[in-house]
Amino acid sequence: HHGRVGQRVPQAAELIERAYPPSPSRATGGLRLVMNIDGASRGNPGPAGIGVMIRQEGGPLERELWKYIGEATNNVAEYEALLLALGEAGKLKAAEVAILSDSELLVRQVEGRYRVKHPRLAELHSRARDLMKAFSSFHIEHIGRERNRQADALANRAIDEALAASG
Repeated sequence: HHGRVGQRVPQAAELIERAYPPSPSRATGGLRLVMNIDGASRGNPGPAGIGVMIRQEGGPLERELWKYIGEATNNVAEYEALLLALGEAGKLKAAEVAILSDSELLVRQVEGRYRVKHPRLAELHSRARDLMKAFSSFHIEHIGRERNRQADALANRAIDEALAASG
């Protein structure tokens, strides 16, 4: 009799675990996100849009975000895309974040290899640096444009939709 009770305990523990899954922030390792970002500007400065593609490493989460940001330069748009991505990763309580961008300027500035001289970019750069502190691991990588087509399409979609709406 006593032995049988002992066998039942693991099952009960399993049920509790399934009924109350650990919250992502407490889970070991936490969420790992890979995000493609892009900013587009027609005219530089001109109508600008940003696109972010979020993928969860080894998980089901996938999100596409695009947003019209008004008149901006290409570089401002790239930074706005980065800020949108970091903000979303923060909301999702990600532990590890990898950003993929085809803007060499943005990537090298975030890595600290290039100086940020432009005042507007410096402000966006420091906001990005602050947001990065939320993650236990942060990585940013420069990729070729051909590997960033989806994010680019999202950024352009934002511009197209805004221009169509303004008639």
